Amino acid sequence: MASTSDPRGGGDVPAASGIMTTSASMLCSENQSLIIEMRKVFNMMKEIAVDLERENESAKVNELENTVAELLATYEDCTYQTSAIESVGNTYQPGAELTDFKKLLNDEFMKFKGNKSSAPQDHPIMRQFREAVWNVHHSGQPMPGEEQEDIVMTNNQSTILNITCPLSGKPITELAEPVRGVDCMHVYEKKAIMGYISRNAQPKCPITGCPRYLRQDKVVSDPLLLVEIEEMRSMSKENMTATLVEDFTMTDDEEED
Repeated sequence: MASTSDPRGGGDVPAASGIMTTSASMLCSENQSLIIEMRKVFNMMKEIAVDLERENESAKVNELENTVAELLATYEDCTYQTSAIESVGNTYQPGAELTDFKKLLNDEFMKFKGNKSSAPQDHPIMRQFREAVWNVHHSGQPMPGEEQEDIVMTNNQSTILNITCPLSGKPITELAEPVRGVDCMHVYEKKAIMGYISRNAQPKCPITGCPRYLRQDKVVSDPLLLVEIEEMRSMSKENMTATLVEDFTMTDDEEED
């Protein structure tokens, strides 16, 4: 695929850049939809693995874990591709020569991929999978080779950077209309943040220490945010269930004593 905009022929460079930005946005949206569906699949596989672990079907759990590792490779490539498309869409300017978009996108893809760890066992999704399985029979205990603080960090690994709205004070999981800043990635209650932006001439992100300024068109409800919030709710329920099971077990032990 090559650029059809050629300055030597009097092409409209700003128009070509605009078309490129719009096309990249559409492709990113399609990729984002795929990423969301894959996240749902990971959650479903985790739930199945937990059920299998309860039935002591360790072999099947191991098979499912291997499948998760394989799918993670595709998931990561999809996220790198999305980042590459977005980067090209934001920076592309037609030049005197026809553009080799395949090479341009591949170079950007490799740039993003090269900056990330490729070990599936280190990926937050895999760590959450293994932790959920481990907690079936070992709730409250560190997984082999890990300290307790490592497990706590696993619970917090997410692109959701704040756990409460800085304006309403509500937990992210209880927001009626959660939105996220495109630039700083902080999450807010939509009504609260839109009112805040409209009341301030230079609305700075209300998160303490964040230097970013906000615009109404750059505070959005992206589909992935809703999936991540649902994952947070699910993890909270899992932790609550594990705590109740542990308390119940301790009560039985005390009665036996």
